[in-house]
Amino acid sequence: MSKIRVFLVEDHSFTRDGLRASINFQSDLETVGEARSGEEALERLPSHPCEVVVLDIGLPGIDGIETARQIKALEPGIRIVMLTAHQLQEEVFAALASGADAYCLKSGDPDLLMLAIRAAAAGSAYLDPQIARGVLGQIQKPLEHSVHLTERELATLRLISEGRNNKEIALELSVSVSTVKSHVGDLLEKLSASDRTQAAVKALRQGLL
Repeated sequence: MSKIRVFLVEDHSFTRDGLRASINFQSDLETVGEARSGEEALERLPSHPCEVVVLDIGLPGIDGIETARQIKALEPGIRIVMLTAHQLQEEVFAALASGADAYCLKSGDPDLLMLAIRAAAAGSAYLDPQIARGVLGQIQKPLEHSVHLTERELATLRLISEGRNNKEIALELSVSVSTVKSHVGDLLEKLSASDRTQAAVKALRQGLL
């Protein structure tokens, strides 16, 4: 049986060495490449075919969230397991919106990371149990008030939740970038959100997505 090929993106060499050792110890997993930054990962990935990218969210330069979005844009079939030292819920939603298929804590049991890699490679989603409890708690909160969005605002919101930028949304909806900015501004106001990520989180909680 062929092994699941894993590409590591982690800027700390000590952590990267530990991840490599843990992954290569598994009979069904193997590391095929590594990078210390998002920029290096995007440069090296085309020459290092893999099924799964294990990606640190707190990278220097472009962060893990933006790196994930760009990897998915270039290679939609690659599965992404996001690693983080934090349990920030908005960070979790931003990571998932960028295309991450799994989300793990660095402080968690190493076996959970191996499980996440296997789940992602099989096409499933995975959330670290500690993170999942917080996310489910947010989603299950009762609605504070109903929000009415136009059809175009809903379309814009769905694309925001997929990690698209204004230019990409404009191309998808066949409108100008200035029109998209106007829709985003209206969405932030209606959802009482301070930024795009918070808007996506609140929309998910209110069942709008």
